[in-house]
Amino acid sequence: MEGTLRGPTGKEQPARFLVDSGATHSFSPKPLWQEIELRSKRKMTFSLADGTILERQVSECYLMLAHGEAHTSVIWGEEGDEALLGIVTLEILGLALKPFTPTLQPMRMMLA
Repeated sequence: MEGTLRGPTGKEQPARFLVDSGATHSFSPKPLWQEIELRSKRKMTFSLADGTILERQVSECYLMLAHGEAHTSVIWGEEGDEALLGIVTLEILGLALKPFTPTLQPMRMMLA
């Protein structure tokens, strides 16, 4: 999925994102978060499926997709990592992954 990230200084960079319904958080590869001058908000510890523990910086950016725009948290990736949209970002945008097609569609929003 094509989109654009904007950092706190207004710098923008296009990106091609993988959509991963199994990922909680979104990822930005190192060249991308450096280019848009993201600033770290905090450090968090994450566990991978194989049990590996990683510490990564977490920031916030503005994400623009054809489906909508929103501020979202983003984990700072390392060299070679892919740009990835996780469930938190999809929910902020009110989107759900339709796995059999695979496309994004608006989700039914609940106020309960």
